[in-house]
Amino acid sequence: MAVEPLSQKEIEDRLSELPGWSLDGDRLTRSYRLASHFAATALVVHVARIQEELNHHSDLTLGYNTVSLAVHTHSAGGAVTDLDVELARRVEDAAEGHGAH
Repeated sequence: MAVEPLSQKEIEDRLSELPGWSLDGDRLTRSYRLASHFAATALVVHVARIQEELNHHSDLTLGYNTVSLAVHTHSAGGAVTDLDVELARRVEDAAEGHGAH
């Protein structure tokens, strides 16, 4: 199934529902701070599972107590699509469950 790029307005509308997420160039991005390195690592594992379920993967960076993501859709020419927004929503839910802020 082909995935269509979102317009700038569509991206802005969707970002209004995803506090902390932003558009950085051609990618949706977000960083989370957690209570410890272990908590950050647990979130990374949870995000990896979400990405496998969606068959859509972000650039995912683990720091001491931080997790950062950057995502766009390669098959749509590197544009932001609804698939990226769905990944962001699911990660946001997971991060909340891990106590991220």
